[in-house]
This record gives sequence, C-alpha cells and structure tokens, in this order.
Amino acid sequence: MTLAAIETRTVPLDRCIKVTGMTGRSAGDPVRVAGGVVVRGELFERLNRAGRITEVSGPAGSGKSVLLRSWIDEAGLAEHAAQVSVQDEDHDPQRFWTSVTDALRDTAAGSALIQPLTATPDLDGWAVVERLLADLGPLRERIWLVIDDVHALGSAEALRQLELLLIRAPAGLRFVLASRHNLRLGLHRLRLEGELTEIRAASLRFSRDEARALIETAGVRLTESALALLHERTEGWAAGLRLAALSLAGHPDPEQFAAEFCGSERTVAEYLLAEVLERQSEEARRLLSRTCVLERVSGPLADELTGGSGGGRILQELEQAGAFVVALDARRSWFRYHRLFADLLELELRHTEPAELAALHGTAAGWFAEHGFPVEGVRHAQATQDWELAGRLLADHWLDATLDGQAAAAYQLVASFPADAVTANAELTAVAAAAELTDGSLEEGARYLALAAAGAASVPADRREQFRVTLAVLRLYLARQRGDLEAIAQEAEQLKSADALDGAQPGLSEELRALALISLGIAELWSVRVREAETHLERGVALARRIGRPYLEINGLAHWAVAASFRSSALAAERSRQAIELARRHGWSGEPAVAIAYLMRAGSLAWQGELAEAERWLAEGERALQSEVEPATEMLFQLVRGFLEIARGHLQAALATLRAAERLPGQLLSAAHPLTTQVHAFLLHVLVRLGETAQADAALTETAEQEREGSGIRTAAAALQLAQDNPRAAAAALAPVLDSPAPGSHQVWQIAALLLEASARDALGEREAAGRALERGLDLAEPDGLLFPFLVHPVPELLERHARQRTAHPALIRKIISMLGGRTPAAGPPEQAAAGSRQDLPRPRRGRARARVRRRPVTGPVSLTGSASPANHDAEHRTNDSSDHRPKEWKRHEDNSCAAGCVVRSVGGQCRGNRPGGRRRRRGRVPRVRRC
Repeated sequence: MTLAAIETRTVPLDRCIKVTGMTGRSAGDPVRVAGGVVVRGELFERLNRAGRITEVSGPAGSGKSVLLRSWIDEAGLAEHAAQVSVQDEDHDPQRFWTSVTDALRDTAAGSALIQPLTATPDLDGWAVVERLLADLGPLRERIWLVIDDVHALGSAEALRQLELLLIRAPAGLRFVLASRHNLRLGLHRLRLEGELTEIRAASLRFSRDEARALIETAGVRLTESALALLHERTEGWAAGLRLAALSLAGHPDPEQFAAEFCGSERTVAEYLLAEVLERQSEEARRLLSRTCVLERVSGPLADELTGGSGGGRILQELEQAGAFVVALDARRSWFRYHRLFADLLELELRHTEPAELAALHGTAAGWFAEHGFPVEGVRHAQATQDWELAGRLLADHWLDATLDGQAAAAYQLVASFPADAVTANAELTAVAAAAELTDGSLEEGARYLALAAAGAASVPADRREQFRVTLAVLRLYLARQRGDLEAIAQEAEQLKSADALDGAQPGLSEELRALALISLGIAELWSVRVREAETHLERGVALARRIGRPYLEINGLAHWAVAASFRSSALAAERSRQAIELARRHGWSGEPAVAIAYLMRAGSLAWQGELAEAERWLAEGERALQSEVEPATEMLFQLVRGFLEIARGHLQAALATLRAAERLPGQLLSAAHPLTTQVHAFLLHVLVRLGETAQADAALTETAEQEREGSGIRTAAAALQLAQDNPRAAAAALAPVLDSPAPGSHQVWQIAALLLEASARDALGEREAAGRALERGLDLAEPDGLLFPFLVHPVPELLERHARQRTAHPALIRKIISMLGGRTPAAGPPEQAAAGSRQDLPRPRRGRARARVRRRPVTGPVSLTGSASPANHDAEHRTNDSSDHRPKEWKRHEDNSCAAGCVVRSVGGQCRGNRPGGRRRRRGRVPRVRRC
C-alpha cells in the first residue's frame, strides 16, 4: 500500500479543509477578494493537494506570508495549523525549537499529544526532535506545520535537526516551509517520490487579473494600458504592487503615477516609501521613523522612543491597514516591519535625522534591559558601538540569559565585541570566560579567567562583590570540569569565604547566590564533605525554588540525591524523583542536567533489588548523557551500570564495565576523586568474587596508601583475606571500618563490612559474634530495604542459620534468599514478632518427603539454575555454567516432591568439610538442608 493511500484512509482531507471556493479558477473567472486579500485560488489548490512537504520560495515581498495566512483562513485550518515565524538572522536553535513545540501544542490534535518544552541553558535540539517524533507517533488527525522565513534560521545545526524531523515525521504531519531562497535540506528523495511540492518565485508572481484585484482593494481603478504597464514594471512582485496600491489611493493622477513607476528596486522602494509615509498621519510617520531601528516593537517601547503615547493603538491600525506592519503574537502586542520596509525607513531616518540613530539605539538598549530582554539590549548598545554600556549590560544579565535558555545568544554577543573591548573590561572578560567554559573550551576559558582576575581592581566598588563571586563560581566550574580535586577544594574554600552566601547582600543577585550555593555543595560532595554538601545544596535548592529558577533547582536536587545516598537510599530516591518530575514539567526530561538524577534513581533501585526498574531509569540517564556532561556524571553512569551487573550476578560484565570506568580518570578525573576510589573498590570485590585473587592482590598492592584507608578498599581487602582463608586478617582489616568509619563512608560499605565480619567470626568459630555482626547489618539494611550488600557478599549459610535464631528481620532474610536463588520473593504472612523474638523459616509439612541430595563431592563452581528433576540436579553438580555468574556459594535443588526448591550450603563451590572451631563433617557430604 502506498503512503498516499495510507494517508487518505487515516486522515480524510475533507475533515480539515473547507472545499467551498477552493477549486482552481478557470480562465476568465473573476478573481475573488476576501477581507482585503486577493484569493489566489490556483496556489490554494496546489497547497491543498500538496505532498507531505511544501516549499514556498521567493524573494522578499513576494507574498509568501500573506499567501499562507490567507490559505489557512480560507481552508478553515486555524485549529489544525501550527504557525512559526523565524526571527531574522536567528542563530539560536533553542528559541526556534521552543517556538515549534509551542505552535504544535496550540493545534487541536497537538494539544493532546505534545509535551510542553521550556528553554534551558543547554537545550539539545536533537533531543527535542526525538521527543516530538515520539509525541506525534499516535497522531491520527492531520496537522500542518507552517514555518515562515526559514532562510533566517542561521544555525546550520538547527537546519540539520529540521531535516531529521522532515524525514521521520508521521504521515499526518504536513510541512509548509517559506523561504527567500531554496533550502538545502536534502529533500531530493522526497522530490523523486512525489512527496515534495515546490512553489517558486515564478508561481508567486501576481497575474494581471490578480494585480487588478489588488489595486482595486485600495479603491483605485486603472485603465488596461496603465495596469499592463504597472504589472510589467513590477513583474508581479507582490510588495511592489501593494506599495503601488497604497500610494495610488488618493493620488491626483493614478495613470501618470503608474506610467512613471520605474527604476531599480532601491529607487522604487525609496519613492514608494515617501509616497506611503505622506499618506499617514504625522503621529504614525513619527512612530515609524523612530522605531525602524528595532527588530520588533511594542506599544510601550514605541512610546519610549517617540516620547508620546498611544503607540500600541497606532501599530494595530497600521497592521490592520496592511502597511507592512506584521503582528508577532495572537494578542497583537508585538510587531515587526517588513525587512525591506524597515531598511528603507532607516535610510530615510539617516537622511533626515542622522544624529538620532545612536540615541535611539541607546534608548532601546536601556528599555530592553530594564524589561527583561538583555540580549536585545546588548545588541542595541553594540549597534551604537557603546562598548562600555554593552559590556555592563551583558555582565549584569549574562546569567539571566543563560538560565533563560539563551546561552548561544550570549556567546554570540560576546563574539560581537572587538577583542580589545573584551580584555579592557574585567567584567566582560569574566563573561567571555563563562561563554567559553559553557561551550567546552576549557583552556580558552581559563585564559579569560586569568585576565579577568588581573583586572579586578578596575571593577567599580559597588559591583566588586558580584564580580568576585562570579569568578569564584567560574573557577570552581573549571576545576570540576577538569576533575581536579585539589583545585576543587581550594576554590570551594574561596567561595565559602564569601559572606554574601549567608544572606541577601547588596550588589549580589539572587540567581548568582543560588548558583554559588549549589556549586559549592557539588564541590563539597566530590570532596566527600557530605554533611556540608547537603547543607549548601539544600539552601541553594530552596533559593532557586523561591526565585523561580527551576533549572538551578533541578541541578541542586540531582546532586543532593547523591549526597543523601551516603546515609539513606530512600532519601536519595526521593530527591532524584523530585528532580525528574520537575524536569518533566518543564519539558527538560532529555537534558544533561537531569542525567545525574536518573542515575541516582537507578542506583537506589538497584540497591533495593528492583533490577528491571533500575535498568529503565539507567537507560533514561544514558539518553541524557548523549550531550556534554560533567566528567563525574560520566563516571557515575559507569559505576551504576556496574552496580546493576553485580546485582544480577553478571560478574564478567560488571568487571568489564568497572575496568572501562577505571580508564576514565586519565582522561576526565584525578585518581583521587571519590568516584574513582569507589570504582576501584568495587573492581577489587568483583575480582575476588570471580576467584581472581592474584589479580586482586596485585591491584590492592598498587593502591595508594591514602586510598587504602577508605571503607571500600578496606572492605575489599577483607574480602580478599577471607578468600585466601585468613579470617583473622580479614577481621583486623575490618576493625577500623566498624569502629570509626572514614568521613563520608557510604552505608553500603558499612553493611558489607558487617557481612564480612560475620563470615570472618564464623570461620574463627565465634558464632555469637558472627550473629551479632549479621544482625547489625540487617538492622542497617531494613529501613531502606537495601539488598545490594548481600548480593555483593552473599552469606547464605549464615542467613539461613540466623533465621532460625533470634532476629528482627525474618522477612528481609527471606527476600535476600529469594534474590540469591534467582526467584521473585513470594508475599508471606504479616510479621508480628518484635525484635528479639524467635522467628524460624517455615518448616516442611508433615508427611512430605524431604529433598534428596546425592552425597557426592562437589568439585567445581555451582550454578544457580533451578531445575525441577533429580536428573537435572545431578547434571548441575557436574556442569560449570560460565554464562551465569550469580553467587557460587548457592545452589538450588528441586525434585518432584519439593517444587519450592532447597539450598545446599557451600563455600567457594565446594562443601565445607572441617570448619575451624566447629563440628567436624565428613568431606564431600552435603549437610541436611531445611526445605523452604
């Protein structure tokens, strides 16, 4: 079935388009006029029957915008058309994709499918396109996305992103692209397939009949000869005809005017400009003349530049009269002039009041900056070459612009300054440093930072505190990007010394204070000063929420989740959930700033044994990591992936992931970074679990002395000692971890240390001490449901025995045993016993046979596959399944009389024979096992 057939069946054309008056006009039929606009029936018909993509291209003033607006009105597509107008020379893809998303959401079908999108400092257009494609997947009705002035989209990346949307969009989404020139969007395949409709300049030219209708809308009737001459001179150029019609209205000799209408485009435009302006009131002429320097104008801004009032009313009247004033929003509060018209108005101003140009730009700069449009304010200051004013405006508002999603525009503004103007102004130099750092140019950013610091004395006293904190935040950001712990610690101390962080201070913006608090908290987090980090992150998040800066709030919440994880997995999960939800509400779900929240959500779930759900959130984090992120976030992703593989028992995969993460420090982070230490510790544990004790011993020997004092490395050393049958040395290695944990020690390591302590004490024959250590570990694990340490260091024999003793955690033990056995734990009866009461695992029912286990030596690693027959059971004792790396210490046995399965307790893949300090057993005999 062809694409066209599918579209016709799923999206009937007559549901969306009114057919009355929309058929092609026969020769000799009169041209209709509706609402003062010529109905161009033939072009309307081509637009109605167009392929999936329509390209309308022609020079400025050729009537593209009017054609598309009148077609939408005539066809009744107001609720089905998303209209976007690209701002002239728009190099910022963020603004473009935000406008596209908003326009699609305003359609009847799009409102139910498209999620809202809010601009961010690092908004990724590729992610926006992918999200739009996903949102529009279920589209059943037809939507037209009409993009005007696509040629003004100055970002090559945005054009490539638009090309991706064009190629992969669903059949129900139609595109109409208007441009002054042909677009290089790789649409040749669609042309060959008949899916591309092209309306070029020749088709846009008005016919003589259409020209007559246009002239007559101004109340002017020309003779056929005069009309023919005017049509010939203009070549059907819509803007020329429209200008001629406006000038002809009220002209004493229309025939002579038409006969004299000639010359180059500039000459004709200048002549028509004078004629049009003379037909306007003095008030309107003054407004047009003094606002021609603006890319867009509103009523209040026009009043500011004219010194009068009623600017909004005049603009609306001009727009309604078709005097080349175009409304930019539905409320008709912002307007722009046709580019040619604006250029000629400015030319007229240069001739009549040349001294006013600089003053008008300066007034516009102040108005835009004062009303929250800093980017436009800086541009007008630059237009007057007032570099001091432009630099001050940019220094005051660069952070606002960045947090509002205009980072690319801010970078472009910095690049528009002369090099000597940048280095001559210390504040502007700091902004240049920020622009380079956010663009990923660390060395250039560091150079500008040094220059800014050298010029600190030149900063006015009332602006010096803002400048000092800005430099501290930027230096801290640079140190974090380099992963330099020593520099991070130094810059964090410098930032802490700023008294302004303790409360609102004159000369320091709330946005900068919130950014400083969050930056300081992140630095303290990676310096393992967890309590201080939580304090500053909490304050920064609260301030960001109060001043309405959700991007900062998300960044703070995500890192707060990391800090909270040291003491509570549940709290970490809650903080990450809050960050993810806030990002979703603002349309930032795919942004790099949210990546760390996804990773912490995944890590928390992996620690609780929710492996499938953890995998889902880890995949979300991986998608967000496609853009540039902080090096620590990249390593955290590898570490959480390692957690997941360990929890699943895929130890070889975990080893590969952790080794890949260990290679990152040389590229991204210093070897002393806490994440680097964590990766190294888990790598040692995995090597021990795999029986690679020689490799683990060698790696431990090469570990730096300071790093060995950490809880993770000490716990790994104890695991290695146990694997080498040296429980006394293992207990000695664990003593510092249990007695006085290192600052910032994670609760996972505390539980793991207690499990190893229990194993060591049991091996030494100290069963009561082993039980106490195990109960302490269960006490720590129970509140947040932490299963991960029990999967890193399985102690099934101790757990089974402990369950028959006095324990407050029988349900948790059952869940751990089920996880180790590869089964989902069944829901048991509510536990009523208080701590200290005796709780046994369920005993086998009377009259049923116990599981029969062949009494033969077990010589190899034992798999965890759960067969259901004695034959398979025997085969499993003879098979080493290298693809299954779940804990070797456990083995499920099932026969026809025990479908639930039992556990053979063994250590290192062999049955324990002579236990130190314990009861002697015949080597090779499997102990009797209580059936679950």
